Amino acid sequence: MRGLIAILPMLAAGIAGAGPVEGDTMTEEILRPDDVAWRIVNDGVMGGLSSSRITRTDRGTWIFAGDLSLENNGGFASVRCDLARRDLSDYAGLALRVRGDGRAYRLRLRTNDRFDGVAYQAGFTTIEAEWTNVRIPFADFAPSYRGRAAPEAGPLDTAEICQLGLMIADGEQAGFSLEVMWIRALRNAADEG
Repeated sequence: MRGLIAILPMLAAGIAGAGPVEGDTMTEEILRPDDVAWRIVNDGVMGGLSSSRITRTDRGTWIFAGDLSLENNGGFASVRCDLARRDLSDYAGLALRVRGDGRAYRLRLRTNDRFDGVAYQAGFTTIEAEWTNVRIPFADFAPSYRGRAAPEAGPLDTAEICQLGLMIADGEQAGFSLEVMWIRALRNAADEG
């Protein structure tokens, strides 16, 4: 796990795996848990009925949870936070430590601080009730605009990361829950997360 840079270190004493393990090289903490201002952006912006929330636990993790609805042309729930423009061009990808519900989620990045516009996203699947480490190379982040592919936007500019978000849009109308312990940038996409 060499060459990791903490983006959202959900660090709390007494949590197995919460802090750096032997061999970690964290060079910069991008966000502190208490300083993160999450914004909820659900399909209500286009008439949908999905709901979501994100809460910080007393264990120092974050839980993104809610209900996904497909009614009224809905079908997505998301949260995002500002990163105050981070240059991650020296890194190869991101790693997350998550405990999910067996559903598919998306990690989303934006290269500006606007509410609307192109987002770069990469999907990952969780294992129900199990902590897992997910590694996503930056090359896997594909541009999208309002749910549609936007190849004309070009590849992700990792020197201009301004927002980070989580989304669920798997087409399954049901409750969801994703717990996040940390998100880190990897110097090598093959590094352990």
